[in-house]
Amino acid sequence: MSAEAAALRLGTTVANTAAQIWLGGKRREQERHLSVEELARVRVPGVKFSRSVKRQFEQIADAVFDRLEPFLEHEFRGLSSAGVVVDAVCDTFAAADLSDEALLAADAQPAELIRRITRAVRAPVGLNEAESSLYERLFAECVEYYVRIVRGLPVFEERAAAELLVRTSTLGGEVARLLERLPDRSLFAPEGTDQDTAFRRRYLELVSESLDEVELFRRASDRAAAQVRLSVAYVSLRATGDDSVWRRTARSLPRLRADMSDWEEAGGEGSGMRVEAALRGSSRVLLRGEAGSGKTTLLRWLAVTAARGAFTGELTEWNGLTPVFVKLREYSGRTLPAPEAMLDGVAAPLTGIMPRGWVERQLDGGRALLLIDGVDELLDRERRAVRDWLRRLLSTYGGVRVVVTSRPAAAGADWLRREDFAALHLDRMTPPDLAAFVRQWHQAVRELGDELPCGVDDLPQYEQSLLTSLKDRAHLQSLAGTPLLAAMLCAMHLNRGRQLPRDRMELYRSALHTLVHDRDANRNVPSAVDSALSLGDKLILLRDLAWRLSDNNRSEIALEQAAVHVGARLRAMRHLEPMDGESVLRRLRDRSGLLRSPAQGRLDFVHRTFQEYLAAEEAAEEDRIGNLVGRAHLDLWRETVIMAAGHANARQREELLGGILDRAEQEPRYARALRLVAASCQETLPSVSAGVAARLEEAVSRLLPPRRETDPPALATVGPSLLRRLPRSGAGLTEKAAAQTVRTVALIGGEEALGVLEGFVGDGRDDVVRALIDAWAYFDAELYADRVLSRMPLKARSVKLTHSGQWRPLTRLESVTSLEIGYPFMEFAALSELSALTDLVLFELRGEVDLQVLRSHPALDFLALIGDMSVKHLGALRELERLKALFLYLGDTSQLGDLRLGESVHTVGLSSVGASTDLSVLGGCYHLRTLHLFADEPCLPKGLHTVFALAGLRLTLHGLDIAAWLESPDFAPPKVRQLSLHRCVLPSDPGALEFPGVDVHIH
Repeated sequence: MSAEAAALRLGTTVANTAAQIWLGGKRREQERHLSVEELARVRVPGVKFSRSVKRQFEQIADAVFDRLEPFLEHEFRGLSSAGVVVDAVCDTFAAADLSDEALLAADAQPAELIRRITRAVRAPVGLNEAESSLYERLFAECVEYYVRIVRGLPVFEERAAAELLVRTSTLGGEVARLLERLPDRSLFAPEGTDQDTAFRRRYLELVSESLDEVELFRRASDRAAAQVRLSVAYVSLRATGDDSVWRRTARSLPRLRADMSDWEEAGGEGSGMRVEAALRGSSRVLLRGEAGSGKTTLLRWLAVTAARGAFTGELTEWNGLTPVFVKLREYSGRTLPAPEAMLDGVAAPLTGIMPRGWVERQLDGGRALLLIDGVDELLDRERRAVRDWLRRLLSTYGGVRVVVTSRPAAAGADWLRREDFAALHLDRMTPPDLAAFVRQWHQAVRELGDELPCGVDDLPQYEQSLLTSLKDRAHLQSLAGTPLLAAMLCAMHLNRGRQLPRDRMELYRSALHTLVHDRDANRNVPSAVDSALSLGDKLILLRDLAWRLSDNNRSEIALEQAAVHVGARLRAMRHLEPMDGESVLRRLRDRSGLLRSPAQGRLDFVHRTFQEYLAAEEAAEEDRIGNLVGRAHLDLWRETVIMAAGHANARQREELLGGILDRAEQEPRYARALRLVAASCQETLPSVSAGVAARLEEAVSRLLPPRRETDPPALATVGPSLLRRLPRSGAGLTEKAAAQTVRTVALIGGEEALGVLEGFVGDGRDDVVRALIDAWAYFDAELYADRVLSRMPLKARSVKLTHSGQWRPLTRLESVTSLEIGYPFMEFAALSELSALTDLVLFELRGEVDLQVLRSHPALDFLALIGDMSVKHLGALRELERLKALFLYLGDTSQLGDLRLGESVHTVGLSSVGASTDLSVLGGCYHLRTLHLFADEPCLPKGLHTVFALAGLRLTLHGLDIAAWLESPDFAPPKVRQLSLHRCVLPSDPGALEFPGVDVHIH
């Protein structure tokens, strides 16, 4: 019996038994042996409600299956007779008294019920020691589930069945969530004393409940934020090895809108590996990350998942560990906890009944998972004590697994190197991570029900609307690089009824307040509470630093120099008591969430956007508008100028925009750049006078229409406001101007942009059609295909797919004859769904490729199959009678004996040629005119001499061992017309490559 079948049988047994008690009732003993379906027909009025009951209990059976299957998968590996054990458990359930009277007699306590059943029902016979142990554990677990399910069922009254079933329409899902939150009973748990085991069970249940919550959103009128299950909201992030003492990372700069391919998860790509895989590699980890990067959430998820024994994948071997979660901020001003006090923060209600020495036994036996959160949240003077405390603890209990978290400024990557800790760094979220976060966030808030500011059924629309906004607006994606700020955007979008401010200023203001002050204040972080600085004070100091950096065209500054500037600014803030600039600066770096040390003794902002926003605010506050006007043509100052327009008062806005437009008239060299930045300021302007508005309109008019290749990305930075000024069709535009207009609109993106592109559908000029096809990559694939591509004649036009979301709508575009797929493609057989193609190029083909599929495309003229794949049925290529050019990646295909090429084929390229590749099959292809052979490493393929014998051939070799060929027994002077050698192994004598009648080129 497979683990899957066993888990399904046990789940069905438990669910059916619960259903029989619920539906059978006290008065109908004869009905207790009926199936759920039969009972539902007897007791529930109406076919619809009867079917509903059956479905609910099927969901309950699935929930039990989900709990048991991972354990059984592990346990069945070493037990050949596991099916006998499952039979025994089911037989005991059938024989046991599991009635409601029996449950009441046992006070609905699983342990007491098990004892009563064990006394009353004969134990199974014929089981060996291993089978008996498995039987006891499985039976105990199933009884636990059974009791939990029955206790969670509402009272069944036949006369009120209709109303009852309406109220319990989600009964199966609720029971599934109930079982999901149970900790592992004894399935993965190590053996221990009776007291230890009983206490561990209660402790794990408390951890599973108390830490399984996360704050998701807060209404403006709420003091408390909404809490939902962390186990639902959790999203796996990426981590990078952080072995250097100081980590210097490239900062994300605002960029133009990415295409949709960026939002797909690419196997093996990204800045780092999944954090679960990274954690598996070491038993001691120092996990560092900037403010809001998800450090605490990760530790809580590890604790909850360990408590439930629910790790899968990379961390499966952590099942059975006992999580010990220590929040360091609770020990500010106090002695760090001895082992017996480590549970105080999470399990204080249970510590009074904890068996003496229980924590020490968990640590000593290597069964503990020690999770230490927030080195950075302690005061500077307290952090050294943490390292000493850990050192003493680990010298006593060397086998314990430990994860410690901190912001980088408080603990360098080598902070615990002497204790053999591996350092990891949580990376910013990639677009696929962000998309996963948004989906999980909306899934998690579903459980809030009536607490939501919208209907639960509306959440899918909210989710899709936010994802669309993130994909269309580059600054949103750039801002939402951490779980904290991504959650802020999700909450703002939910509370505002699917709207986010078009004005970036409000978004950055909210993000700054969240990072700099609100988050630490709400969590009572000691190192923040100890500060005498208000939010306004902190922002003044940060603004001053941002301006000094920008004013000197820098992105970082020496810590010592920055401390001097902070000290000078503090002395000017007369409402504050005297403070040391260096200590204040270090506190801002450690806790503001905006500053970091990219290298020893250096300081910068975690994201350039924040430097620009604060510098712009300082420029407005200190009336440095003339300074901004003088630098408005510089790319480095562009965003600062745009945001200064939003910070400025009415007079300053007139001075700023008027000065920039005056310079555009007076300085032709910078006129275009200046008009562009002035036009872009419209995004943040709250209002402007009629005179300046007219000048802005005139400036935009002089920028349009776009004509050069550099125009679209430059004009797209103006934003959606530009769309109303762009032509709605190509009429009256040159082919080049129309194509560049399409590209500009695509880079701006959004619903309005899609409407503009629809107006260009009838333009059949080549460049315009090409631009419209390329624009598909920037919009929702289904929507764009329906509204634009389906109305275009695509025959003989090359259509390129950049992400998998385009595949399904492609199958509806019957006029496509030329196709290029640029993303990892694993469904080669699906090509049969398409209309007949003439050109097919796949750059990242994966898996097994059966060329017989190409019989669906007999008109193929050009075929290129490149990627990590294995090829079958090469002979099918002979049936492509019109094929002229073939490019093929051989990979594991060393035998080309089946390869047959029609006489129409004149160009062939074979890559991944190896020493075992036999090229003899090409010897009879006298119709070939061009042949390219690519080797991954220097080699001499078999049968190469037959290729050299093809007269009139242009032969190009990449990476082959020509020196070995010259010395081989098969060598004969080549008859090819032209020989090109790239990165080949050549003979020491160049004269050896001089062949009569052969034009030789060496590269």
